[in-house]
Amino acid sequence: MNTPTNWTSIQSLSDGFWSRSSLSSGFNSPLSRPENMVHQTINTSRTSANSASNSIRPMQKLLRSWIVGSICIIVCWLLTACSLPRKAPPVAQPSTPPPASDVAAVVAAPQAATREAAPPVLTRAKSKWVLATWAELPGFSADNFNEAWVAWRQNCARSSPNLPHSKALCDHVKRLDGQSSEAQKTWLMQNFQPYRVESLSATASPANGLLTAYYEPIFDASRSAKPGFSTPLYSLPANLKSRSPWYSREEISKLPAAQAALKGKEIAFIADPVDAMVLQIQGSGRLWVTQNDGSRKQIRLAFAGTNDHPYQSIGRWLLDQNLTKDATWPGIKSWLAQNPRRTQELMARNPRFVFFKEEALNGPDALLGPKGAMGVPLTAGRSIAVDPGSIPYGSAVWLSSNGPQASLNRLVFAQDTGSAILGAVRADYFAGTGEAAGDLAGRLKQDMKAWVLLPR
Repeated sequence: MNTPTNWTSIQSLSDGFWSRSSLSSGFNSPLSRPENMVHQTINTSRTSANSASNSIRPMQKLLRSWIVGSICIIVCWLLTACSLPRKAPPVAQPSTPPPASDVAAVVAAPQAATREAAPPVLTRAKSKWVLATWAELPGFSADNFNEAWVAWRQNCARSSPNLPHSKALCDHVKRLDGQSSEAQKTWLMQNFQPYRVESLSATASPANGLLTAYYEPIFDASRSAKPGFSTPLYSLPANLKSRSPWYSREEISKLPAAQAALKGKEIAFIADPVDAMVLQIQGSGRLWVTQNDGSRKQIRLAFAGTNDHPYQSIGRWLLDQNLTKDATWPGIKSWLAQNPRRTQELMARNPRFVFFKEEALNGPDALLGPKGAMGVPLTAGRSIAVDPGSIPYGSAVWLSSNGPQASLNRLVFAQDTGSAILGAVRADYFAGTGEAAGDLAGRLKQDMKAWVLLPR
């Protein structure tokens, strides 16, 4: 026979676990001896035998009456007690146990708090970030996080309240430096939440974007103009802010006022105007400079500023004019070799002009890339240029791009930008320094996806 659940009884049992003090009051039962029950006393003072004998009879009669009356009272009391419903034992109740559904909610509270701390969508000026899982990141378990830690250390060298890292986070990064890649991956998963970067526009594939690459070229140069080295590379002119935009590339090559402003601002001279264009598009480079005394040393040219004109691709112009089918740098050089008189015409298609500053290359500086827009040295294969309106500087980013030129699934850091790097899912991959890096940078143009890894 099924008995209905007695919640009061269950409650009294569970309350024993909630409060130790409830045990003492919980066992005070009304079936214990009644507290208002007392013994009757009889006067036992002695008298003579006769008087005692005479008084015994009425006393016996009185005693019998008393006993019978007492029995009747007890019987009535027992009948009355049996007819009344039994009262539940009083139990101390420090708290009322919640229903089962509430218990489940309490158990799930940490998970709910985590979900609340990780909103499903975050909106940036030029993109939206959609909550993702680690399982969505292609190749995540196969990456060598030791390599990425080099770039992360550079991130932490730059202190700014606007960057998405804190001193506490960077302390952990430093502690994990040199640890196993597996330990670094575990820490990353415990302390970061991935968000998929998507376009704000309602496209069919909002998470798909474009990946290109850039590099730090190396060229021979001379401190002074001489045969074979006639293309100048300039530092900032003093009157750059006197007009905006400043003189265009074509005006710089032709107008006396522009040439006068750049007089004495030559850092070095290189052989090929196309190489000068490459340096300006990449934003930095290295030079093996022959000094005026004949000695040679390597220096770095770092980005210093521009003339504020928009960038235009000379390769695209050649394609649009049906002048070539190969718009890579080797293809452009090949076309110019066949059409040397059109060199200035081609160069003028890009009105943007970049100015540099010279930096020494000593010790560790020679092992690192140039400083990006974030202000920290770039790390080959682990730094990207982004549109800051979509991904802020300093962000840890999972990059996934698989195409004919490269298969890249790795942790990278947003440490640079570029005038042509615009859009939600858009990145320029820093390939490194030298010829091999330049070969990859010249060919890489393929689809990509990106996940921002946001500190929890």
